Amino acid sequence: MQNSQPAEPPHPAADVTEHVGYRLKRAHAALRNAMDRALREHDLTVPQYSCLELLALQPDMSNAELARRAFVTRQSMNVVLRGLLDADLITRPTTADHGRARPARLTERGRRRLEDARSTVYAVERRMTEALPQSRLTALLDDLDHLAEALDG
Repeated sequence: MQNSQPAEPPHPAADVTEHVGYRLKRAHAALRNAMDRALREHDLTVPQYSCLELLALQPDMSNAELARRAFVTRQSMNVVLRGLLDADLITRPTTADHGRARPARLTERGRRRLEDARSTVYAVERRMTEALPQSRLTALLDDLDHLAEALDG
């Protein structure tokens, strides 16, 4: 069913480029591009790096949990995990102890690669956050959390 009335924008805006969603997506795309470039020198993709960080924080996560926390599909996480396994950056049992979950862990090589890549990624984030006054960073982080929570349900 078509609505013949024009939709009212959620806030005053001259065009789509002034909407919050557009600006968030633009910032996300810029961050992703900068991280892609930075991680190339470490032979990692952004999802692979995210997976390594998550496993360093919480070893033995399942594919499904890693996918949720890295913001990719389970199918995409399967590809990420395969690449990390092939590079000997993680280990996973060949069979599941129970159910279908095969928890992943960092190898020593994975820990070293993560440490090497982390400083590069932190430099990207530093470049991004230095564009703001330090006094506004905490408020920005809180605001981003509020935006996500408003949409999560």
